[in-house]
Amino acid sequence: MEKSFDIELVNQNEYLVRWAADGQTGESLVHTNPEFLAEVGLGGIDELRIVEETTTYLAEHQPVIDFPQTVDLEEIAAAYGDYAEQLKARLDAK
Repeated sequence: MEKSFDIELVNQNEYLVRWAADGQTGESLVHTNPEFLAEVGLGGIDELRIVEETTTYLAEHQPVIDFPQTVDLEEIAAAYGDYAEQLKARLDAK
């Protein structure tokens, strides 16, 4: 499955993610929370990179057509117990 993502900052701590996969398109608004990021050891990292890696991580765990319209990082962490550790590993690898 071919996927592509376009991510842009739309407001402080809010990113619009446009995606295309299998001939379909959509978008989600991703909210970052600096307090949550600091709590899981990701404070000070460029939020755009965090959203990029989060989008990729989420696409590995569910079809992009099932992405919610609004995404909060805390909800991803609650749904996927390894999210924060995987995100740290991905960001450290780049």
